[in-house]
Amino acid sequence: MVTRRDLLKWHLLILLLLLTISYRVLCLSSASAICDFSITDRNKLYNFNLASPLRNFPHGVLSEDGFYKVEENETVLWFQLCDVMGFNHDPPKCVDCPDCGGPSHCGMNCSALVANNIGGYPVCTTIGRAKSISINIIDKENPPMGVIVKMSNSGQAHNCSLTVSVICDANGVQGPYSLNRTGTCAYATELKHPSGCAEVANINAKGWGWFSTLILIIVCLFGAYLLAGAVYRYFFLGIRGIEFHVSMACQHETDVN
Repeated sequence: MVTRRDLLKWHLLILLLLLTISYRVLCLSSASAICDFSITDRNKLYNFNLASPLRNFPHGVLSEDGFYKVEENETVLWFQLCDVMGFNHDPPKCVDCPDCGGPSHCGMNCSALVANNIGGYPVCTTIGRAKSISINIIDKENPPMGVIVKMSNSGQAHNCSLTVSVICDANGVQGPYSLNRTGTCAYATELKHPSGCAEVANINAKGWGWFSTLILIIVCLFGAYLLAGAVYRYFFLGIRGIEFHVSMACQHETDVN
């Protein structure tokens, strides 16, 4: 026999399931909005939807591990594109991580974190946040090549940033392998991913040429001339009915000859 308490438990479970699904849908929609980018070039529209699901990549460019990781010398960098990071394994181990989750959840509240070896200890610095993401194409002369995703974080000590080049590669994911330091607290890396490939649509950008415009002007002037003639004969000459149509036909023949 089903009791009222059992019904209440089922209702709570269903409510929890709906809330979880809604949260995931909202997160995915937010990530898609952040990482949508379009550009028009030479009568073609290039749409980049980095967070949209693909056949073999249901999360788009987002790492299924919750983060990407790249190391160079004594510097380690973690990042996630279009969203904040998540760590089910191999979390950052830093001396301090106050503005990105704190010591117990380091890296969980930002999109990019770098650890530098200072005095023998890994010191972490937040260098990117999802809300500060901007996107542009890599090469203006070759838009299908991919896009540059840049995220930043401004602090009291310094302004930091991470630039990730997402290069179009329909065959799969490669990288990130290298890490470059482009400033005091600015870093750059790249990876190849199918999400970096654009959806291309042709745009019919052909407008009116000078000859078509001239023809349109002539037709409009001719129509205005006929209209003015009709008004003049109807109101000033008093031509009505059949006489009106005969007069208009005569006028047209006269204009042609």
